[in-house]
Amino acid sequence: MIPDLSWVLGHSKTSFHHSNDAIKLKTNSGDSVSLADLVKETTPPCQLNPLLFNGHLQTFYTVVKSSDVPVVYKRKLFESENPNYPGTFAVDFVHRIPSEDPDTSLPPRTTYFTDQEFGEVGSDDSKPLLVTLHGLSGGSHEIYLRHVLGPLTSELGWEACVVNSRGCAMSKITTSIMYNARATWDVRQVVNWLRKKFPNRPLYGIGFSLGANILTNYLGEEGENCQLKAAVVCSNPWNLEVASWGLRKSWLGLEVYQRFMGNNMKKLFERHADQISKNPDIDPEKIRKIKYLYEFDRALQCPAWGYPTEAAYYRDASSCDSLLAIRIPLLAINAEDDPISVQDAIPYGEFGLNPYTVLCATAMGGHLSWFQSNGERWFAKAAVAFLDKIAKDIDLDANKPAPSQNGNGDASEGKRPVYEPMRRKWHIPKEHAA
Repeated sequence: MIPDLSWVLGHSKTSFHHSNDAIKLKTNSGDSVSLADLVKETTPPCQLNPLLFNGHLQTFYTVVKSSDVPVVYKRKLFESENPNYPGTFAVDFVHRIPSEDPDTSLPPRTTYFTDQEFGEVGSDDSKPLLVTLHGLSGGSHEIYLRHVLGPLTSELGWEACVVNSRGCAMSKITTSIMYNARATWDVRQVVNWLRKKFPNRPLYGIGFSLGANILTNYLGEEGENCQLKAAVVCSNPWNLEVASWGLRKSWLGLEVYQRFMGNNMKKLFERHADQISKNPDIDPEKIRKIKYLYEFDRALQCPAWGYPTEAAYYRDASSCDSLLAIRIPLLAINAEDDPISVQDAIPYGEFGLNPYTVLCATAMGGHLSWFQSNGERWFAKAAVAFLDKIAKDIDLDANKPAPSQNGNGDASEGKRPVYEPMRRKWHIPKEHAA
């Protein structure tokens, strides 16, 4: 047998996983195309840097300074409208004009809207607008995110914003409530606000890593009522319990990835310790002693949200089941050699059941990496091509989503058991709900 040496040339095999009955999308010209065929048409060949021939090398390369993608932002602090999750959160809007007076309290190229500027926000134009969610402890400044936002907003005429998780991107936490892997409430508020301020703009979504998990959960919770037209999720960990154990099984996974992510979250806690520590169920000293991400989740996320163990938190916050309830076109991009969002956690079977979803899986690429020889990232090209094709060539108003179906049918068929993918375990008891 001739060995597969495609990696020597940097060529990564690409496979597509989807329902045999993928939805048909009507084009502006009156034709129709299946979602699966549209994804295959817009996905470029995955040609990567041959020197970065496995997931670890690809992922490690993210710490190497690469070519910059300048994106300018204007920030607005929003007050949560949901009384169950009080506090403020920061949203950064892509802005075309750099500020002449940099704000050192914010990430590079980011300044606050003045009250007058923000009062003038709003438009009746029909430009596509992308709502973006970053990865664990990241923010709008992350380069992987700007690889997508840069070309969309500077070359293709899109608008975009980034919903920063509470405390991230140099934002402040104003209550004891941080964020977790199923924290969909802030993005829901932003989408509703955008819908009012820009009534004619089609809204789209993209999420990266943990942000991909949150976005997938949001899409599932919204179902056929989702106000986004389509979405992309990159390097989603999908099943958080499987991903966590996958990392803990090897020295590299535990001592490099788990420790690195744990340290980042511990630093995030320290920046906001005064506010977070107001929660009487949280012991700051336990958090300061942790080494790994799963220990952080055990010490902070579990008492903050009432989970008995980090495994219970992971199972409840995972987005693999949410995938079944999505009713807008979704492209998921995962690398099968991703050392963080491990292949064992990818819900291949669920992609085969939901006609609104397509998984593009590459044999190589690492975590939010997919570096090509010129320093660019392949996944950004795939995401941008898909989103722009959907926005400019597809008549999504003619593709009304069907009512959400349960995995085992509709409850109205009788009293037989049904599977409801969004029947979440964590909830706010009625006597405590605002």
